[in-house]
Amino acid sequence: MGFVQAVRDSARKWKLDRIISIATLLTSVAALVLVLKRPAPVAAPQTPAQAAANAQSFQNKLVQLEQTPAQAQAPENPGESQAGDAAQSVTAEAPVPAVAGPDAKAAPAQVHLNSDEVTAALAQAAGALSGSGLSAGGDLGSMPNILDQQVSFDGDQVHGQFLTTIAGKNVWVTVSGRLGSKDGYATFEPTEFKVGDLSIPVSLVNPALQKRLADQHDRMKLPDNVGGIKVENGELVLTPK
Repeated sequence: MGFVQAVRDSARKWKLDRIISIATLLTSVAALVLVLKRPAPVAAPQTPAQAAANAQSFQNKLVQLEQTPAQAQAPENPGESQAGDAAQSVTAEAPVPAVAGPDAKAAPAQVHLNSDEVTAALAQAAGALSGSGLSAGGDLGSMPNILDQQVSFDGDQVHGQFLTTIAGKNVWVTVSGRLGSKDGYATFEPTEFKVGDLSIPVSLVNPALQKRLADQHDRMKLPDNVGGIKVENGELVLTPK
């Protein structure tokens, strides 16, 4: 009797183990499908003409950051400027301060970039890197190869979506978070992380991400003419020094 009961108990345990194994396998397959599945894009696609126009707009706005107040308020008539320089050289002991003309433009307090401009600029930069023999988005082999990328802004958050290769498979990685700056360096605090269509807890990703950003500290340094960076009202805002 005891032997029969032992056989029955063993059969029940085998069935339970089998069910658990099947459930685990199904869960793993579902996770793999979600990882390989392409998520909803974070930004609308751009035509080549739109991308070229947005990339040019991006460059034009960056040029504005390089304008100093003296450049922005330079007189329109070159002759007046030369005459003023001559007069000032004669009366060096009593220089006359320059007066801005009525049409002079002041340097911008901030530069606002939308997601289309940033995405187009990233695509343009990726193409330039590929043409120079470096992998798009690569860092001499220390960073994964980025095959495609999209950026969008929503409120005070940035959403980035990147197509990269993981274990020989092309996988979309989506990262959302808040972009900021501190002591001349860009900062990033993630609020969402997805591999394919599978959400990953931020608490599991953030320590490794922050360590990676710390290792790339020099790359996080803001340009010399940029005093701050943030996302506000769905736009990337750059503040000049």
